[in-house]
Amino acid sequence: MARLKPLVAAAMLSSGAALAEPAAPVPNLEYAFTATVKVAAPVEMGQADGGRKRFIAITGGSVAGPKLNGEVLNGGGDWQVIEAGGLARVEAHYFLKAADGTVIEVTNPGVRVASAEVTERLAKGELVDPSAYYFRTTPSFKVAAGPHEWLRRSVFVARGIRKPDSVVIDFYVVK
Repeated sequence: MARLKPLVAAAMLSSGAALAEPAAPVPNLEYAFTATVKVAAPVEMGQADGGRKRFIAITGGSVAGPKLNGEVLNGGGDWQVIEAGGLARVEAHYFLKAADGTVIEVTNPGVRVASAEVTERLAKGELVDPSAYYFRTTPSFKVAAGPHEWLRRSVFVARGIRKPDSVVIDFYVVK
């Protein structure tokens, strides 16, 4: 019987059976910084790509936190597809400028999920309580070698809060 236990465990792993516990410790999140991204009025494209397609230009903003301070540069934008059922696929692409002058490229795809009513209020630029929707992203960064290279060498998750004229994004390093 003792010889069968390792064989059963190996068979379960190879068959894709789930383990009762994770194989490694659960990752922690460490708050890195917040970007307040100012945005222009949306450009509505109509129905395309499986939903209501929109583009929102980024017009500037600020970055503050324990790991990064600086500004959001004018330019770039957020491409959105709002699908039926409350799912919005988002992908923002823009640049930050750190306090030391380093320019950092950001690509930030994610999802926002909300009821039809909340989705419409957000699309109109109304102020909505962030607990009424789910807005998460998985940002990545491109930056030259130097003091901010840690951004390329880490995995991030972020939470967004849509405001009438901006998006507030809290960035967390996955530890």
